Amino acid sequence: MLDFSALDGAFGILTSSWSAWLWLIPGLVIGLVFGAMPGISITMAMAIFLPITLYMDFLPAIVFLTSIYTGAGFGGSVPAVLMNIPGTSSAVATTFDGYPMARAGRHNQALGVALASSVVGTLSSYVLLLFLIVPVSIIVLKLGPLEMFAIAVWGLLLLGSLSGSSVWRGLLAGVFGVLLGTIGMNTAGFIRGTMGVPWLLDGVPAIPAMMGLLAASQLLNLINTTYLIENEDDRKISFARILEGVRLAFKYPTIIFRGATIGVIIGAIPGVGSSISNLISYSETKRNASDGDTFGSGNPKGVIAAESANSSSEGGAMATMLALGIPGGGATAILLAAFAMHNIIGGPQFIAQNRDIVYAIIFSNFAQAILLLFVGLGFVYLAASIVRVPLRFLIPSVLVVSTFGSYAILGSLAGPITLFIFAILGWAMVRYDYPVAATVVGLLLGSLLEQNIIRTWQISRGELGYLLERPGAILILVVMIASVGMTAISKYRRKKALLVADAAES
Repeated sequence: MLDFSALDGAFGILTSSWSAWLWLIPGLVIGLVFGAMPGISITMAMAIFLPITLYMDFLPAIVFLTSIYTGAGFGGSVPAVLMNIPGTSSAVATTFDGYPMARAGRHNQALGVALASSVVGTLSSYVLLLFLIVPVSIIVLKLGPLEMFAIAVWGLLLLGSLSGSSVWRGLLAGVFGVLLGTIGMNTAGFIRGTMGVPWLLDGVPAIPAMMGLLAASQLLNLINTTYLIENEDDRKISFARILEGVRLAFKYPTIIFRGATIGVIIGAIPGVGSSISNLISYSETKRNASDGDTFGSGNPKGVIAAESANSSSEGGAMATMLALGIPGGGATAILLAAFAMHNIIGGPQFIAQNRDIVYAIIFSNFAQAILLLFVGLGFVYLAASIVRVPLRFLIPSVLVVSTFGSYAILGSLAGPITLFIFAILGWAMVRYDYPVAATVVGLLLGSLLEQNIIRTWQISRGELGYLLERPGAILILVVMIASVGMTAISKYRRKKALLVADAAES
């Protein structure tokens, strides 16, 4: 239920001083620029500017940091569409259809679709957060490692929808990714697959590996190509076509609403978040679409599903952070640090005593989402110019930026070494028709799967009866099985319809 006296107080806070509003656009621009740079994560962008907030009042500081969060959430989709480089792990599914659209000369439309989906997804997530912040926090408190393991398994089973023509190749690539994700020392103290390399004790660095698999490997395959888009007429930057993409996104409100709901629910779970929500949204949209077979070859519905989910997961993560004082990921951990710098502790007591401030933060995020549409339009218009750069200049430039970005993440040569090893691995997978995206998903989920199954085993002491004590886990498993089963049925029906159509033509 809404507290109307607190709502009135929130409006009073936001209208009494314009200092908080002054930081909205600078924060969005910083987030967009950093989010679009390969190797620069949302967390890194927020951490760089965190010290500045020490000299601000509390509300302007949080508004500034959340603006960076919002801007970077969309910024990661720009390289995902234009260069097949997901700026963050949450933009992986955006590459599936966004990059094929760009290669087909529809980059303007793809960027417009991604922007509109991100704006509506972010706005929807905070509308839901406004009404559901307390119920969501109660649900999250009841989730244990078994439930988080079940969600991670669900994400892993979605690899079948990412596998293109061969489900088995997709599952094999995904299992390979999971094995890569379990390299290093686990929570039980066992060391696996490090080959005596010290920096592998903490596991394979995910961001450099992801950049190598998805970006560098793709660039290696383009060495003999002159431009990203070969047709000169299609390389034109058109503001009208970007707006056309924005309008196209609004033609699919069901996909946006589904993605926003999935993003809020999954994004609220600490340690899971947008890395899985965009995959679940993409898979569910593909299953329900009549043209599901065209996903992965440049269907804008895939971009809408992915971007609405990964942007709305921001609201879910904020719900967990505000209501429980538990960071859902690196970005919300930075926000908690900003709270601490101003001698404020997030959690139930903070909400109970400062609900007007909580509402003020949520309302400022409404403004961020709306402003993102206008600031983002200018940004994507400039960013789209990259398709006009000859690849003989673009490939070495991106590789250099990626190398420096991977070095900045770890502060050592481990980042660039990982980047180049996985670039070669990704090139080989593309060469022999194995889906690279499935390996990326497996790599992201590997440690999550292992950590939560170990914790579940320790808590249950190996007794299967523990499952019956966790109705939430049973519900997730039932939904997962139903989702996978319906996906298989949907694929069978589309294949059957295609055979009938072919028979009718012959």
